[in-house]
Amino acid sequence: MEGVRFTDQASCFRESDIVSLHCPLNEQNREFVNTALLATMKPSAFLINTSRGPLVREADLAAALNNGVIAGAGLDVLSVEPPDADNPLLTAKHCLITPHIAWATIDARKRLMDKLVSNLKAFLDGRPENVVNR
Repeated sequence: MEGVRFTDQASCFRESDIVSLHCPLNEQNREFVNTALLATMKPSAFLINTSRGPLVREADLAAALNNGVIAGAGLDVLSVEPPDADNPLLTAKHCLITPHIAWATIDARKRLMDKLVSNLKAFLDGRPENVVNR
């Protein structure tokens, strides 16, 4: 793909202006975004997490933001939702948090409803779409 270069995790965090997390959560990557990894990022870099909250050690990210280690963060997920009142990210500098509904724009919901209607019509016409076989 033009303009895309595959790289290892260390290089990605060290060289990127924006790191956006899009991965499942498992025991190998729980809180892998921590003080050590954040310290490798550019001070002008941003972290985006729209996948799973526990990928990020929240206290470490809050400290990195408050101390200018990175420039900012955009989060649609937190480790506990709704967040505890003492979650350090709620008061961290340059941290934007959305309520785990970033996908729910009007356009996205319209596409979802259009696809639902299309699937129902196709099913009633005897030509089911998006069939998942067991």
